[in-house]
Amino acid sequence: MLLKEIRHIFHKELDRQYGRQEVEHFFHHFVEHYLDQPRFVLVLHPNWSLSKDEEGTFFRGLAALKQGQPLHYIVGSKVFMDLKFRLNEHVLIPRPETEEMVRHIIEHHRNDPPRLRIMDLGTGSGCIAISLAKYLPQAEVSAIDISGKALRLASENAWENKVRVNFSEMDMTKMELEEDSYEVIVSNPPYVMEKEKAGMQSHVKDAEPALALFVPDERPLLFYEYIAKVAQKGLTDGGSLYLEINRQFGEEVKKLLEDSGFTKVEVIPDMHGHDRIVRAKKKLGSN
Repeated sequence: MLLKEIRHIFHKELDRQYGRQEVEHFFHHFVEHYLDQPRFVLVLHPNWSLSKDEEGTFFRGLAALKQGQPLHYIVGSKVFMDLKFRLNEHVLIPRPETEEMVRHIIEHHRNDPPRLRIMDLGTGSGCIAISLAKYLPQAEVSAIDISGKALRLASENAWENKVRVNFSEMDMTKMELEEDSYEVIVSNPPYVMEKEKAGMQSHVKDAEPALALFVPDERPLLFYEYIAKVAQKGLTDGGSLYLEINRQFGEEVKKLLEDSGFTKVEVIPDMHGHDRIVRAKKKLGSN
């Protein structure tokens, strides 16, 4: 079968479900991932022919998309910070907004002295912790998650990206950190309210782990309350806290951190102009 025929079938089967532009994106991603060819291969080779095995791979991907499975779970990986991360249904798919936070941390700490100690709370696939370990070679990076299955995947990702991260299975709502044990604490905790589900795409709300996504409507800052308490103890004086947040609660998170004793609290917009990152410092002499 010709590749252009597969493309036609993708649009015929999926356009109503996803829209033509999104289906084109799916098709091109499969071309790059499964055929190791550029997305414009049909421009150069309009009669590109697939083997039976390649046909089968495309049709299995098509069937998974029709069932609402996320693209990156189907192919089993995603590039984040120019690094490849394995993914499965036990971890969230990394978002561009999280990349922005990681780049922000790297920019602010690339010239820090050796033995920069970093803790990632709720690491999931390990994308934050592993990226920081890769691009801040002077850092000693640790990470925790409540899910043992997520941590197994994160450990594989660390090994494949040739970095060392100290992973531990732990519930951030019950954890304690030793005093003055980290210069940087970072977290992308659950922050989507239950009532926001209605406006979410089904392949996100139904496929990605709810434990890593949702918080009760009546307590949307639940995890930030825990993180603020943990970070006040665990950060060194002048240490930095970085949080990814629900864009609706920039000022609320800022006030929470200020009320918890943090200083220089800053709400940073993402590429779309939405409140997305909060950076704060632990006051000198806090402990």
